[in-house]
Amino acid sequence: MDIKLFDSELKVMEVLWKEGDLPAGQIAKILKEEIGWNRNTTYTVIKKCVEKGAARRYEPNFMCGAVISREQVQEYETEELIGKMFGGSKEKFFAAFLDEKRLSGEEIENLKRMVMELGQ
Repeated sequence: MDIKLFDSELKVMEVLWKEGDLPAGQIAKILKEEIGWNRNTTYTVIKKCVEKGAARRYEPNFMCGAVISREQVQEYETEELIGKMFGGSKEKFFAAFLDEKRLSGEEIENLKRMVMELGQ
């Protein structure tokens, strides 16, 4: 899945991931309340999401639904970041992440558990 979504497109997708399939008018209403977009802006961004294959539109009532999952987008964006900023090295990515942040004991234990599960 190689779909690059811009911040505006992610706003529409977040609504679809949270709410499920909705009429475009309802998406416009939600985004007007949340971030002040007008209806035309929302419809334009929905169209871009559909053109990219991230969302679909169907009748009746200009219904819209997500085609790709949040996890697919997260995976793509993470791979792109690691490729661009860390030369494709996940090890360098994690080293930079761990070097910059203070982690709680619980976070450290969760990371240890995840790494152990990967090795099994």
